[in-house]
Amino acid sequence: MSYELLILLFVIATLAGFIDSIAGGGGLLTVPALLAVGLPPASALATNKLQSCGGSFSASLYFIRQRMVDLTQQKWAIAFAFIGSAIGSLSVMHVQVDFLKLLLPILTIGVGLYFLLSPTIGENDRKSQLTLIQFALVPALGIGFYDGFFGPGAGSFYALAYITLAGFNLTKATAHTKVLNFTSNLAGLLFFIVGGEVVWSLGLVMLVGQCIGARIGAKMALTKGRKLIRPMLITVSTLMSIKLIYENFF
Repeated sequence: MSYELLILLFVIATLAGFIDSIAGGGGLLTVPALLAVGLPPASALATNKLQSCGGSFSASLYFIRQRMVDLTQQKWAIAFAFIGSAIGSLSVMHVQVDFLKLLLPILTIGVGLYFLLSPTIGENDRKSQLTLIQFALVPALGIGFYDGFFGPGAGSFYALAYITLAGFNLTKATAHTKVLNFTSNLAGLLFFIVGGEVVWSLGLVMLVGQCIGARIGAKMALTKGRKLIRPMLITVSTLMSIKLIYENFF
């Protein structure tokens, strides 16, 4: 592959990492880019998992260092997100995903509308609706399964769960989302590595770009807060819905 294409993939990954660390949905850019350079679908998805792990790890590390995430408090959510993603990754080899492809646009439109029609959502912390164990067993496990099984929009679903069920403000929810995103990405990546689908040369180049973009995005999310995160969540959810509807029906 030419140096020009590698540089282009690096730039795309950097932009995707920036977007992903704030609102999720970076795969909207990276998966089509990997398919466009000639990778088979399985290799494109596997390589995307590798580079997205770099971005989610970079953002997670920044948020943890800024004391936005208490890993001890979140240990059960992390563990069950990993388990859920591992089960999802195994299940996808035996189950048709056609129904999810039809359902997902409705879910992503719902997320976008929720944030659009709730201008004060995530302004302040609220009382949690679930205990730490309950949160781990229901949304963390469930969304982790979805991320391993299918993937698109998982970051938005994690953020929504943290806001509505854990009572977190939007910035805090975004920080915790990246930790669970990294966890479920890692579980999925391990299965792709075992299957030999990862194209390491491309994935590692993009991983560096993801780390850079994600670090910048995480810092902006922390400084700008919900003024930046909310409109980006709405925009990404809308674009993802349009893309999925187009792929399914046109």
